[in-house]
Amino acid sequence: MTGSSPPLGVPASLGYRMPAEWEPHAATWLAWPWSTADWPGKGGAIPWVFAELTRWLQRGEVVHLLVPHTDAEARVAGLLRKAGASLDEVDFVHAAVNRTWVRDSLPTFVTTRRASDPHPAPSGEAPALAAIKWRFNGWNRYTNHRKDEAVGHLAARWLGVPTYQPTVENAGEQRRVVLEGGAIDVDGEGTLLATRACLLTGPFARNPHLGAAGTERVFAEQLGVARVIWLDEGIAGDDTSGHVDDFVRFVGPGRVLLAQEPRAADVNHLLLCRAAEVLGSARDAAGRRLEVIPLPMPAPIRFGHERLPASYANFYIGNAVVVVPTFNDPQDRVALGILAELFPDRTVVGIHAVDLVLGLGTLHCSTQQEPVGVPRRRRR
Repeated sequence: MTGSSPPLGVPASLGYRMPAEWEPHAATWLAWPWSTADWPGKGGAIPWVFAELTRWLQRGEVVHLLVPHTDAEARVAGLLRKAGASLDEVDFVHAAVNRTWVRDSLPTFVTTRRASDPHPAPSGEAPALAAIKWRFNGWNRYTNHRKDEAVGHLAARWLGVPTYQPTVENAGEQRRVVLEGGAIDVDGEGTLLATRACLLTGPFARNPHLGAAGTERVFAEQLGVARVIWLDEGIAGDDTSGHVDDFVRFVGPGRVLLAQEPRAADVNHLLLCRAAEVLGSARDAAGRRLEVIPLPMPAPIRFGHERLPASYANFYIGNAVVVVPTFNDPQDRVALGILAELFPDRTVVGIHAVDLVLGLGTLHCSTQQEPVGVPRRRRR
């Protein structure tokens, strides 16, 4: 099941585009960590991280919070009250998930609006907001992902927005395009960042049959993207096989923030140097050379022998705040300072993520922005 029937034509032909994360949101989506299996030994701490995330995001927007059922809603509401969050700014949406990483399982929302446009779309035009529901297959790695695939359809249906499910032909069959939100980052002006390892060439590549040209065509048709900047691979410990939101992010038109690892012995050093070379010679969709701003990396964090994907690049830009994962590391302060300079109109706040990253993701992975486009709907 999907949301309302989409207008005929591909989204970009109807004026849809994927906006930048710093453009106005109607809400942020989160999924409550009802099961804490991804955080062995840390189950008691993780709900409080999500409560803190909710509390900060409410400074500028509503939070749509996925909980499995009515009993769960009551328990979560009690915890949110204790954490100082306002239930007036939370919409509970009943749906079970396999994991809380809604960046990857929920749709990518596209809009016909521009940040400077205060008016809704005229009658007869495409609705201001639509959902691009990619196929979610557990990062092409995990088999327990059916609830996460289903919840993406539910979110679009709950909002009542048109839903597109991109498909391509392969070997005479129509196949849905596989993609997660953390695999891409956009500037809202037609430029997109992605890695070849995640989408094209790695052992867990999502759509190797498409190739670079076919993938770029999908991005153009579905997201209004005119230029894709391809990086090679992602950071160590990333079980998504190369999501860009763990190491490189747009922070404005023509500006990217890139993680930097000066320790030559660290496995991330060389791959981030290569990324810097690519970005230094790239141009965006407007023809601008990119300003590449270095962002430090925390010292490596491990669980047993496993390297975890700890990175300050997994921040999330809300309407009023920028929430940044912190790791009890001296570089925490440096990273917060860099982001505070880049977003002077928002409060930049660190949220402790040493426990959260044990689940192989942090704050950006936990969030999905819903651009301004439809009136608020409440299901309490």
